Amino acid sequence: MIELLLIGIGTGNPDHLTLQAIKAMKSADLVMIPRKGDSKADLAELRRAICAEALAGTDTRVAEFDLPVRDAANPSYRSGVDDWHDAIAEVWENTIRSHCEGNARVALLVWGDPSLYDSTLRIAERVGRRLPVTVSVIPGITSLQALTAAHAIPINEIGAPFLVTTGRQLRESGWPAEADTLAVMLDGDCSFQSLEPQGITIWWGAYVGMAEQIILSGPLAEIGQTIVETRAKARADHGWIMDIYILRR
Repeated sequence: MIELLLIGIGTGNPDHLTLQAIKAMKSADLVMIPRKGDSKADLAELRRAICAEALAGTDTRVAEFDLPVRDAANPSYRSGVDDWHDAIAEVWENTIRSHCEGNARVALLVWGDPSLYDSTLRIAERVGRRLPVTVSVIPGITSLQALTAAHAIPINEIGAPFLVTTGRQLRESGWPAEADTLAVMLDGDCSFQSLEPQGITIWWGAYVGMAEQIILSGPLAEIGQTIVETRAKARADHGWIMDIYILRR
């Protein structure tokens, strides 16, 4: 039996690790670290640094694997994601089989939290079709929490709802009618540009919670283009970017 420990590690700051997360890491027989290519090598390095600190003095082993790349050319977004998740599950299985015999606790360090726009739990379910697996989740600080903390704002108005969505949904469907406040994730195209900006305020952040953190806020009509340009430069400088923003009208 394999126990998969899906451990939320926050947004790249080692201080985001909870005591529960550290205890879970120390209890693991194996921690798996994905490699996402040279352009995102520092993401793996952050995980290595977290492991070096949290696992000092333990017998926990660390194994790295190359993360499969999603086929962006697939005309069906959902089909492409499903195929990608199948490929990742196969790599997880092979890594576990290569490093574990019999019962074992295997940990994966998940950016933010496994519950919010993250597919680790779905991939774990696929692994469960291949291996006898149980899953334990250790919650972490999400990028949404880190963003509101960086701007020192509450995400909702008094008694009002907010909606968490994706850049793709914002581009294709426009502003949802259910809420006047949106948290937008997984947006590589600055999809706020598809909106009429008048009357909208934006709170944007990249690398939130990390040493490289950048935050900008203000009326979308005034600051939108600055965000687009800042984001492009940051991505070019680092080779990758993780960003998130809140819109309110």
